[in-house]
Amino acid sequence: MLIAQISDLHVTRPGHLCNNRVDTGRHLRAAVERVRGLAPAPDLVIVSGDLVDTGDDEEYRELRRLIEPLLAPVFVIPGNHDNRGALVRAFADHRYLPHTGEFLHYTVEGWPVRLIALDTTIEGAMRGEMCAERLRWLERALGVAPTEPTLIFMHHPPFATGLAGMDAIGLHGAGAMAEILACNTQVQLVTAGHLHRPIQRRFGGTLAATCPSTAHQLAFDLDRAAPVSFTLEPAAFQLHFWDGTGLVTHTVLIQDFDGPHPFL
Repeated sequence: MLIAQISDLHVTRPGHLCNNRVDTGRHLRAAVERVRGLAPAPDLVIVSGDLVDTGDDEEYRELRRLIEPLLAPVFVIPGNHDNRGALVRAFADHRYLPHTGEFLHYTVEGWPVRLIALDTTIEGAMRGEMCAERLRWLERALGVAPTEPTLIFMHHPPFATGLAGMDAIGLHGAGAMAEILACNTQVQLVTAGHLHRPIQRRFGGTLAATCPSTAHQLAFDLDRAAPVSFTLEPAAFQLHFWDGTGLVTHTVLIQDFDGPHPFL
């Protein structure tokens, strides 16, 4: 099974630039073309939050237009830049999205790897949360299929990184989540977005990681006094390959490079 993950798309209204600098729509078109050109093709695509930049309906309409060429089924979750109501309106035909309740949690069944989508967003806040209600939902969802290989995807990563500005708007409740995961060895990976960089850490007895952005990346700076800033490093996405025994993750740059060339 092959799962493509794209993250932190930050789609804007047509003609507008994200942060007055980044043409996120152009970047997303390039990402979609790269995913479409993969052989073998992904079985499905997960989008780990910050689908759009300000959460308005026009941005979501533009997002739908940009991802329409994707051939595989697409599964989305909100990030801190998203608006749940506008997202549900834009993806009304995506039957996996719940239309009742406060959070947009769901599971994807029937594949070699089971997917659990977690909504960590707090409306109006940059940080995320795994509150008591969300933790109970996760525990129940894991308990339904305790032996099935499982991938959890969410927006806010459940670990600190040393990138102080982003850690300040990280995930509350990660410790309690780790305790649940430690009792559920079927979880192969917890994957997130938010940080616009590929980062990995052991967490709750499994691996937790973040996916880079399809557009701009977070500037790498471990100085705790450094302000949060972004760079135009090459955009990327990730591919999670299940070979029947484990999950392998590849980070794929979207930019074109000279090659490939045979070794002589």
